[in-house]
Amino acid sequence: MSLLCMKQVCKSFGEVQANQNVDLTVERGEIHALLGENGAGKTTLMNILYGIYQPDSGSVLIDGQPVSISSPGEAISLKIGMVHQHFMLVPTLSVSQNITLGIKERGYPFTDRKEVDRKISQLSKEYGLDIDPTAIIEDLSVGVLQRVEIIKLLYHQAELLILDEPTAVLTPQEAENLFTVLKRLKKDGRSIIIITHRIAEVQSIADRVTVLRDGARVGCDDIGNVGETRLSEMMIGRRLETAVRSDTPTRDRSHEAALLSLEGIRLKGRNVNILNDIALELQAGEILGLAGVDGNGQKELAEVIVGIRQPDGGKILFEGNDVTGLGVRKRKRIGMAYVPDDRHHDGLILDMDLSSNLILNSHDQPPFTTYRFMHDQVRRRHAEQTISEYQVKTPGVGTLVRYLSGGNQQKIILARELEGVPKLIIASQPTRGLDIGAEEFINKLLLAQRERGAGILLVSADLDQLMKLSDRIAVIFDGRITGLFNNDAGIDLGEIGLKMAGVTGAAR
Repeated sequence: MSLLCMKQVCKSFGEVQANQNVDLTVERGEIHALLGENGAGKTTLMNILYGIYQPDSGSVLIDGQPVSISSPGEAISLKIGMVHQHFMLVPTLSVSQNITLGIKERGYPFTDRKEVDRKISQLSKEYGLDIDPTAIIEDLSVGVLQRVEIIKLLYHQAELLILDEPTAVLTPQEAENLFTVLKRLKKDGRSIIIITHRIAEVQSIADRVTVLRDGARVGCDDIGNVGETRLSEMMIGRRLETAVRSDTPTRDRSHEAALLSLEGIRLKGRNVNILNDIALELQAGEILGLAGVDGNGQKELAEVIVGIRQPDGGKILFEGNDVTGLGVRKRKRIGMAYVPDDRHHDGLILDMDLSSNLILNSHDQPPFTTYRFMHDQVRRRHAEQTISEYQVKTPGVGTLVRYLSGGNQQKIILARELEGVPKLIIASQPTRGLDIGAEEFINKLLLAQRERGAGILLVSADLDQLMKLSDRIAVIFDGRITGLFNNDAGIDLGEIGLKMAGVTGAAR
């Protein structure tokens, strides 16, 4: 008897049908991948299983018994747990306090914290999770936070664990350690569902895979029966064309002056130095990858370059000119473009329509505005042209941006920022959380910008992307550049991963 059966599950949000008669079966002691593009309905289906959403129709059976899961609390009582893509932890509390938050332990409200810590330590050792129960959450790395979330599920005695994009913010070594933990959990008889859009991840860890596309199930099979090509075709409905940089740049620019030079950039935070004497050069017609785990100064460095933040020391030279004191608008006008890492908070106004978001940089300039009058027809034609050129899937130009998928939202940002043929593009996590179809489109777009002569600083936690696109790769850890590598046949991926984790050694 299967541990989980979801039958003919349907869920709609307004006119958008997120799940259409989806079936999902998970056996005891298996790792089951739920694969699909963004907007395919993966997270919606799992949110139904976890009690966050209620299905419009369909049924859920646990151990053959029909259940109605109206809240996460009910899911936990059925021994179902979920680790969300954005961790649900309280930064100022300890690991132990976070794990038992909401639980009335024996002796409540005078919980025996030492006994709780002992249980957590025991679980930690049993599954190789290496957790200090007394550590404060805000002091821990992303990889450790994920282990805390898993321990929390085990402490709640979860038998079915759901992990939403679990490797999105991990180094290669941390991802490998996570997979080791998941295999131990599987051996112990627990079942695991991994929500992902990464095919390599599925092939390395899953026993079976269910593929969703446009809210419907398009296939389910043992992982040994389906290859990478077949999985990608099932996901996007066509053969994938992988974007990879050419081995030789359009022309040799090594003798030319740098397009962008960072000289000793320093940035102070509250009681800590965020950036420490950053020195980098970027040529025109080059993609310089910046590798690192989130939170090591990448976001702040990008914001310093484009003028959102002012550094506390050092110089920024653009085409040989000191632009350190220029504001954001002036830097945009001299040829800088910025694709921020957080499209919802920094890149878009979600409650404005598509056409308005496309002209945020130029809404007060011709041809969109003359003598303070905005030309709606001009804006509309511009939006329609962009939708066609960037293959944006949308009901129309008047659609609010919040109702577009992540990939389509990112295309809107890129279309806006690349207008006017910028000389320098700061692309921060441009494909984070996107499916392989949207990632393919954006990677090709970046390579096209490189080939026309733009300099690109590509900030990414995805080493595969950096290896495919970058001419050189710099590594940042704790606000310092810890390595600089030419992306050629001799590049050592393991060394890059170690430097991302702060392990020092000689850079090549």
